[in-house]
Amino acid sequence: MEMHHFARRTAGFTAVTATAALLLATGCGNDDDKDKNSAVSMTTTSAAAHGEEHMSGAAEETKIATQGGDITVSGIIFDKYVQSGGPTGPLGAPLKSQEDAPDDGKWQDFTGGAIVWSKDSGAHIVWGEVRKAWEDNGGPSGKIGYPTSDEKDIPGGKESDFVGGTITWVDGNTTVTPKS
Repeated sequence: MEMHHFARRTAGFTAVTATAALLLATGCGNDDDKDKNSAVSMTTTSAAAHGEEHMSGAAEETKIATQGGDITVSGIIFDKYVQSGGPTGPLGAPLKSQEDAPDDGKWQDFTGGAIVWSKDSGAHIVWGEVRKAWEDNGGPSGKIGYPTSDEKDIPGGKESDFVGGTITWVDGNTTVTPKS
């Protein structure tokens, strides 16, 4: 009987601790960050509960409260967002709602980068100098096309693979290498 009572107390403590951690992670911000469109709160729901399916059946979504109002992140982009740390991760808060991209793709901008999805290449993060070069080359509509990998570390810099080639950033220089 004592073990059962202990387990209940432990479960209650764990739930309170997890809730507090979530509130701290998503609800508290430094007043100095207000100009950075920081996330104030994150409310996750099941899109299936609303009768919705997003991008290949992913069924989660979240609303992020920003200074510009609530912005929804959903579907596979939501999954990738959560994997990267959500609003407290390097992507930060969303800047606007998901947008359509060529060939039934989707993308969403965040303060730290973008998540880009297509049915053929999946969801990947594009940011920094690699993103600038990718957008300068037409983004998903250009010759380089959709990303097929997240950015990875290489000696002296970063690299991302795309359907039509590779973009590297090494020692401050960006190189776009189309596939032959």
